[in-house]
Amino acid sequence: MRTADAYQRCEEITRTEARNFSYGIRLLPKAKRQAMSALYAMARRIDDVGDGPLPQDEKLAGLAELRADIDALADGRLRDPDDPVMVGLHHAIGRFPIPTAALNEIVAGCEQDAVGKEYTTIEETEEYCRLVAGSVGRLSLGVFGTKGDPEVAAELADVLGVALQITNILRDIVEDRGMGRTYLPTADIERFGCAPDLTGPPDAVGKLVAFEAERAERHFAQGLKLLDMLDRRSRACTGAMAGIYHRLLARISERPAAVLEGRLSLSTKEKAWVALRSLAGVTT
Repeated sequence: MRTADAYQRCEEITRTEARNFSYGIRLLPKAKRQAMSALYAMARRIDDVGDGPLPQDEKLAGLAELRADIDALADGRLRDPDDPVMVGLHHAIGRFPIPTAALNEIVAGCEQDAVGKEYTTIEETEEYCRLVAGSVGRLSLGVFGTKGDPEVAAELADVLGVALQITNILRDIVEDRGMGRTYLPTADIERFGCAPDLTGPPDAVGKLVAFEAERAERHFAQGLKLLDMLDRRSRACTGAMAGIYHRLLARISERPAAVLEGRLSLSTKEKAWVALRSLAGVTT
């Protein structure tokens, strides 16, 4: 498969399957846009296995296969030269210093989903967030590059990833419950007097969601310091992606119990507005 065709397919996947992130990716120059699309296409593939309808053992087998693909990429090899996601990612890894091992962290997070891991403390929930979202931030830094200490940038990417993922968790309480998953720590659930599966009481769940939203807001305040370590276009990309979730978090905070009524979201117009503001250098 030609590299150009592989990247084109990765960009199509990103536009259709990772819509919130695609607003930011569009703001990047071509080479970085292509590499980020390949990364997100791979992250989506891993996530689809973890969230798919297969039995647990088949999910784990599928995730093991993806680990083998990632390990091959780390060694500079392609297991399937006709797979557009792998071809695009292979080329991107050769072009940018992407920390390929972080892809295995996404796999590890999805393995926890597959076996139905329970989270007792906020530390356990945040560690999961770092696996599935902080890892994406650190992978992105390989494409963006950073100004200043790269270790500090990686730490801030982790914090921002936790902020985004907690926002996701709050938005998707009903959807996750349908899959038998609860990511909020049981210690907090019990503290606020909620049912273990967060079916109610609505007032108690609302107070819990408001509490966790404040926690996510503190992570945003710290994690958004990463923007000062990025070049203009990478800053705009990250600012757009984070800005969409930050605005969603504000909506959740306005009506915390509304997460029990269904998934909250921003309109296409709102997302485009956030992206344009980010390109103009406005990040909040």
